Amino acid sequence: MIVWLNGAFGAGKTTAARALVDLLPGSTLYDPELVGAGLRVMLPHKRLAEVTDYQDLPSWRRLVVETGAALYAETGGPLVAPMTLLRQDYRDEIFGGFASRRIPVRHVLLRPDETILRERIDQREEVPGDPEASESVRRWCRDHLAPYRSALAWLGADAHVVDTTGLTPARTAERVADALRRGAGTCDIVQTPEPGSATVAAGVLLFDERDRVLLVDPTYKPGWEFPGGVVESGEPPTRAGIREVAEELAVRLDGPLRLLVLDWEPPRPPGHGGLRLLFDGGRLDPEAARQVTLPGEELRGWRFVTEHEAAGLLPPERLHRLTWALRARERGRPINLEAGTPVG
Repeated sequence: MIVWLNGAFGAGKTTAARALVDLLPGSTLYDPELVGAGLRVMLPHKRLAEVTDYQDLPSWRRLVVETGAALYAETGGPLVAPMTLLRQDYRDEIFGGFASRRIPVRHVLLRPDETILRERIDQREEVPGDPEASESVRRWCRDHLAPYRSALAWLGADAHVVDTTGLTPARTAERVADALRRGAGTCDIVQTPEPGSATVAAGVLLFDERDRVLLVDPTYKPGWEFPGGVVESGEPPTRAGIREVAEELAVRLDGPLRLLVLDWEPPRPPGHGGLRLLFDGGRLDPEAARQVTLPGEELRGWRFVTEHEAAGLLPPERLHRLTWALRARERGRPINLEAGTPVG
């Protein structure tokens, strides 16, 4: 397993992680910050200047998973990863990546009282002998307190919280180890295997009486999504769409699905691309909507949204696909896309 120690910058995660390694037989310290340090050396300055945090680099999130998986295979034991992770979509991408590789994650939040946290930040000497560099680090930690407070709502629900106020790093590690032995912090994420080749996926658009479209929030990847999934071998795409809606929402679709969009998605490493189909599943009446039940290990939420609201939830390629699907629904005929562009 991977023990992900989360918390604010300056919460003492790395010190506690070192102590925790001594308490977990066969465990290894895995610091994702080293991945960021490597990218700072390898990436062009122009690319680095485009982000304010290396966590915003897709390559960092991808390499955290790949490096962790390789280290896990090499050592065969638990990995203890001390790393602040405040964006839920980044958590989904990283933890979902580990889940797809059959590596379980335990998510633990170290949460001292903010007064104590500020005192620790003020006393932090990151670069001995260089007061200016140390103050720069302290300023970075203080600047991230507001995003940390904003993230506490989802962090507290997702992770096992350990109140470290007044605890030494050794005592913190003992508390975490005891919690892990009780099974705390387990992330029940669907273990969707990484595709090894191009795939065919069927999505279904469901609408309410105001013509808003239903979107779902996966636990295992960033961004919202349409109900649906990969078409299994020998399965008709429409049947796959009906099956996925039943599995994901507990909604039984009676009528046939009408094709709205067929989109060829080009391979973009590490993705393999393939065909993406969006079908019109019709309207859900209020009573049917009240019966929606989600599989907790796969989806954390759902909602009906307008096209404008979807723009703030869907990743660009899915939003583009939705836009054309809605146009196809208005026109009463399907639209053929290649890489998101209408053809024919």
